[in-house]
Amino acid sequence: MRTLTRAAVIAVLCAAPALHAQDKAKKPKKEAKPDSLKTPGAKADSLKPPPLFTSEKPLVVTFTTNVKQLRDDKGDTSPYRAATMTYTGDDGKPVVVPMRAKTHGIWRLKHCDFPPVRLNISNKDAKGTVFHDAEKPKFVSTCKDRDSYEQLVLQEMQLYRIYQLLTPVSHRVRTLRVSYADSASGKVEATRYGFIFEDPDKLADRFNGKMLKTKGAGPDDLDPEQSGLVYLFQYLIGNTDFSFNGLHNGEMILRPDGSPLLPVAYDFDFSGAVNAPYATVDPRLAVKRVRDRLFRGYCAHSAELPLAAGKFLAKKDAIYALYHDDLGKLMDERVVRETLAWYDDFFDAISTPRKLEQTVTSQCVGNRNK
Repeated sequence: MRTLTRAAVIAVLCAAPALHAQDKAKKPKKEAKPDSLKTPGAKADSLKPPPLFTSEKPLVVTFTTNVKQLRDDKGDTSPYRAATMTYTGDDGKPVVVPMRAKTHGIWRLKHCDFPPVRLNISNKDAKGTVFHDAEKPKFVSTCKDRDSYEQLVLQEMQLYRIYQLLTPVSHRVRTLRVSYADSASGKVEATRYGFIFEDPDKLADRFNGKMLKTKGAGPDDLDPEQSGLVYLFQYLIGNTDFSFNGLHNGEMILRPDGSPLLPVAYDFDFSGAVNAPYATVDPRLAVKRVRDRLFRGYCAHSAELPLAAGKFLAKKDAIYALYHDDLGKLMDERVVRETLAWYDDFFDAISTPRKLEQTVTSQCVGNRNK
């Protein structure tokens, strides 16, 4: 697959007038950001998320749509279907937000009773509600109406929270307690935990950029520091089901000044940290189980790994604390113990420069696309 060169990146930018560097140059400089927001290009208003993401408290909602119709939709060409989200407002009255929903994904579309959906929410319809300015977030639901599958959703949701602790170049997330109501029958088919994560375009906008649509980016196209951190995060959670080069469970933020692309990871249900019973590993890889870690970062970015490892070590206590707070307590205690014990192996592997080199950096991938 062709590598996306820096020249190609700049060419794409020049074809997008709204993001042209000259337009940006006319704007006054913004004040310096706190340490957690020093990523190049980050907007000052990144501290002002849409209302949906201003709280971590689970939002109790009823998601109403034609459930059978949605289940029958398969593939990327599925149309948007009418839906609503209803929740209780501050005045105690129900708030009904019209929206549209369409299925997405690959494995879960084929195997799940409740497939993941992408929402399309008009700001006009959502004005004054918690869903205002959410626009096109992704809604991750429980695959099947079983306790074990609900736990998998909660485990995956925790990984987005860890990711947010490590970098602002990550999707915001909100936990939902969802009742799935069929608009045809009026019947509530299940009530389970799920979560919504941020519209990719809204994330890109926080960095004055847009999501890259062209596959083929190689190591020279990526921001080395962010790349080192993201690949080490994938190693922490034992995730091999991604390809930034192929835009599979990975996104790239294209910035207006032609600076290197910012990689963003998402969709972690095939990771070792979730350890889903259905999760498998690509047989072409050197590991056979999702709990066998494999570092897939580029050798070209190896110099950035000590800095990334330092960030992980500094955040270790905060990461573990996520499994003991109010959201963490929704998880099964046995799963929490096993997960944190598994994380212990990761933190031991990066605890010294020598161990990092022997255990992680030595696995790096040469200048081939992946």
